Amino acid sequence: MNNNELKYIQSFAHKKHWDQESVFIVEGPKLMKEVLESDWTIEKIYATEDWLKSQKTIMLPVEQVDEIVLARISQFKTANQVLALVKKKEYQKSMQFDKELTLVLDGIQDPGNLGTIIRTADWFGVQQIIVSDDTAGLYNPKVIQSSMGSFLRVQVASYHLESVLASTKLPVYGAVLNGKLYNTNKVQTPSFLIIGNESKGIRPPLLPYITHPITIPHFGDAESLNAAVATGILLSSWKS
Repeated sequence: MNNNELKYIQSFAHKKHWDQESVFIVEGPKLMKEVLESDWTIEKIYATEDWLKSQKTIMLPVEQVDEIVLARISQFKTANQVLALVKKKEYQKSMQFDKELTLVLDGIQDPGNLGTIIRTADWFGVQQIIVSDDTAGLYNPKVIQSSMGSFLRVQVASYHLESVLASTKLPVYGAVLNGKLYNTNKVQTPSFLIIGNESKGIRPPLLPYITHPITIPHFGDAESLNAAVATGILLSSWKS
């Protein structure tokens, strides 16, 4: 690996690079296995000898690197055998809101939360998520890693949320503190389910579009519930 290539991969530690480039980084054997089995395009793989020996023939550009080099290009504290540059996917069809539940994320800023929400959505069969412009970026390495491969199956796209909600006649559920208990107001399909910011909740401009405010009861003294946990609880109720 030449110095320019090394610096290029290291640059993905900065948002402007992973946000603007046509590729993103995937790391680790488990996530790499999922990508290899998907229809996403891998541009190049950097891997240790041990990882390469564990694979069948790979008809892709591959460069063997030692653990020292892999550690230098890894986005994490501990490198894990393999890193790849994967091409961002451009979906040919726009989302169809009138056929399924669409998860709406308003200002989810923690990348770990976003990745976990994507993974949770995948578990419950939610196939599409729309997000506000200030939500953590899908191709943030922490989002990719915490989604555990679910980003490969759940379409995530940035929309002007007010415009989408203003133009629909579908039910709009919103996770708020003063709504009806979620288990007495079951989420229907098709519909929208809004999850708000980790600390501030759903922003005021979106509140008028909520037709079904729902809440998760609390029994202790915590001020709020983690956004990813709340998503899991509400989607579990949707499927029950």
